[in-house]
Amino acid sequence: MTLPLNSRIALVTGASRGIGYATARALAKAGAHVVAVARTQAGLEELDDEIRKDGGATTLVPLNLTDFDGIARLGAALHERHGRLDILVGNAGIAGPSSPLGHIDMKSWNDVMAINVSANFQLIRCMEPLLKVSDAGRAVFVTSAAASKASAYLGPYAASKAALETLARAWAQETANSKLRVNLFDPGPIRTRMRASIFPGEDPLTLDTPEQAAEFIVPMCTPDWTATGRLFDYKTRSLKNFREPA
Repeated sequence: MTLPLNSRIALVTGASRGIGYATARALAKAGAHVVAVARTQAGLEELDDEIRKDGGATTLVPLNLTDFDGIARLGAALHERHGRLDILVGNAGIAGPSSPLGHIDMKSWNDVMAINVSANFQLIRCMEPLLKVSDAGRAVFVTSAAASKASAYLGPYAASKAALETLARAWAQETANSKLRVNLFDPGPIRTRMRASIFPGEDPLTLDTPEQAAEFIVPMCTPDWTATGRLFDYKTRSLKNFREPA
C-alpha cells in the first residue's frame, strides 16, 4: 500500500515534545522523511528512536529558532540535499509570562515574539522557494484561540499568535495562485507541558493528547488537501475562514 506522504520531505519545528513530537511521528508513519527541529537534543534523539521503530526516517536538527541565520543555513542545506520542501509545520512556541502587561519586562516580551513570530517569518522567507518547487507544498502553523480572545495576563502570547495568524493570512493570499497551500491549526486545550505551565490547576487527564490532535494535522499536509487561507479548529473539528478582527 502506498502511504499518503511517501517520499515527501516534512520540516517540523518544536519536534522534541508535545504536538510537534506527535506530528513528526504521524507524518513519518504516513511516509514522510521528517526534518525534526528543536532545541532539545535528547528529545530529538527519542523521537528518532520512535520513528525508526515505526520504520520511518528522520533528519535531526538541534536548533534554537532564535538563531535566524541558522534557519537560513537549514534552508540552504535542504536545497542542497533534497532540492525542495513539501511540508512545513510551524509548531514551535513558548507561552511567555502569565502576568499583567505592566509587570512584563522587555526581554520576556522579545523572547515570546522571537519564537512565536519572528522565527516563523524567517521560516517563510527561507522555505518558500523550496515549498514552491514542490508539486504540492503545504504549510501549517499551530495557533491558539488566544489570538482573538486576548485573555488577561497572557498578553504577549495572545499578541504573538495574532501576529502569526496575520502572517499566515498574508502569505496565503500571496501564494493563492501557486501550488502552495497555507493554513492554520488551532488545537485548543491539549495535554502538553506548555498548557500545564499556563493552567497548573487543570487536570491533564480531561484533555485530549497531542497524538489525537496530530491525526488532524497530517491530512492538511497531503497533496489531496486543496484549501488555503483556512483555520482548522480541532475542538469543533471544523474548517473555518481565518479569524477576522472584531
